[in-house]
Formats: sequence, C-alpha cells, structure tokens
Amino acid sequence: MSLVFGPVPSRRLGKSLGINNIPPKECTYACIYCQLGNTLKLEIKRRDFYSTKEIIEEVENHLKKIDKYGNQIDYLTFVPDGEPTLDLNLGESISALRRFGIKLAVITNSSLIDDVKVRTNLSKADWVSLKIDTVDEKTWHEINRPHGQLNFKSIINGMEMFSNDFKSFLATETMLIKNINDSDEELEATAKFIKSLNPNKSYISIPTRPPAENNVFAPDAEIINKAYHIFQSFDINVELIIGYEGNKFSATGDFKEDILNITAVHPMRHDAVVELLEKDNAGAEDLDFLLETQQLRKLIYDNKIFYLRNLHKWRKEKEENL
Repeated sequence: MSLVFGPVPSRRLGKSLGINNIPPKECTYACIYCQLGNTLKLEIKRRDFYSTKEIIEEVENHLKKIDKYGNQIDYLTFVPDGEPTLDLNLGESISALRRFGIKLAVITNSSLIDDVKVRTNLSKADWVSLKIDTVDEKTWHEINRPHGQLNFKSIINGMEMFSNDFKSFLATETMLIKNINDSDEELEATAKFIKSLNPNKSYISIPTRPPAENNVFAPDAEIINKAYHIFQSFDINVELIIGYEGNKFSATGDFKEDILNITAVHPMRHDAVVELLEKDNAGAEDLDFLLETQQLRKLIYDNKIFYLRNLHKWRKEKEENL
C-alpha cells in the first residue's frame, strides 16, 4: 500500500495530497461514524511506523507522477486511515516535507493532544484540524468509543493548551449524529468550548459516506441549520460540510494503484470511479477485477454506490506474509 494518495478534492484544503502515515485502521478511537469501517487495532502508544525517508521518497515520486497531468497541490495532508499523531516521526516528517514548498496540514482526532510532544509535532504544521464531536464525556464514549486509557478531561485541557500556543491556521470539526450529539444542550456546550479555542474556522459535518455502524444517521435539515446558528451565536466562523465534494480526483495513469490508495482512506462514489477510469485509460473490467478479487468493497449508502478498499483483507495478507 502506498503511503501517498490523491490529490483528492477537499472542501477545507482544495487539492490535497494525502499522506497515509499509519497502517490500516490503527487508531485511538473506534468512532461509530468512521467511513473506513471498524477499527482493526485500538491503541494509544506512539511508535515508528514508517521512516521519514520513506515518506519523503513516496511524496517525491507521487508528485513526479501527477505533475505529468498538470495537477496543482494546495496541501500535503496527514490524513491516514488511523490517528496520525500515533506516528512518532510526525514532527520530523512535517519538517522534512518543507523541501517541496507546499503547505502542510494534519487532521487529528485530538485524542493524544494532552502529550506535549504531540502538541510540539502539530505546531510544525501550517493547518491543523482538531476533532471535537462533544464536550460531554458520556457522549464521547458513545460516539468515539475511545481506547480505555484515554482521559477525556486531559484531552480537553490539551486542546486548550495547543490553541493557546499554535500560531498558524486552527480548525475544528464536529460530526453531528442524529439523536446523539445534536440536542440544543449538546450543541451549545460544544460551541461554547470551541469558542474558547478561538479557531480560524469551525466545521460542522454529517455522515455522507457509509459509516462503521448501521444505526448512524445525519440529523434532519432543520437540526443542522439550528446547529449552524448556535455556533454563529457564539461568534464562531462556522461552515457546514454536508454536501458532496465532487469528483476531481487526480490520476497517475495506474488505475489500480490510484483507486486502492484513495479508497484506503477516502471512499469513492461510483460516478467518481467512472471518471477515474477514464482519466487512467482503464476499463470497467479493471474495476470488476478488483471487486472479484475482494480488493475493493462495494457499499450502498443514502441510495448511492460507494467503493472502499478491503482493509481487513489487506491486513490479513500482510500478517500472513510476515
């Protein structure tokens, strides 16, 4: 599996070249709404996964490939299929990637931010997004299903300390789940805390791709609208991320590599996959082969077809080859 994918279209970051610095689904959380399915390995211990040299080489090679297609990159983004701050080399990798002259972003679930070393690593980035789905500990357990050794109050304090010291672009993201964290009381408490962090931008999102749990649904439109206005009432620069980001996925000329690397982190709608087939000069039989060999999974959500890499199969094969 490549450590680099895309670039993919992002409402937050424009054209984002993703860096997958964590093995499949090793995470500190097992969020009920995760678009990549259930967490395969729940952990909180930071360690080496891939060397900075490996990441630099893969980014450099990928940039050369996509440059042939005239792609412009707005951000190099650490957005793996696990929690990026589990990577001990995160700060070193961010510093080393500066050589490419492209802004660096990290999207974190904030779970390890009470660690001063994690905050130091994140401070090297140009753009950091902190996940804040709730400020109620009971709801946190219900939605995020954290590792048992994580401490909610320490995470809240860590976010406060980071926001006080971070000098670049700070974003927050709140995923709304119907009948779980979308009450007036929940929304007002979350907005109040986010306001205390003084972020440059706060995003409210809803599930738009197949979630890990079947009973996860987006709130009704009037609730989403209410959430937006509650955040605004706290003088927060808020934006909704509730629509489809589009099909502007970039190609390298290798359909199998492109789709497997993208869908390991970012499920793709059927219409986007059709466009990628055309860009890579591939045919429907290439997609059928990946489905028949179970390298890809086909899912239905909100009456739309999505494709997701079969991370369970990939991890099992890797473990068998060790």
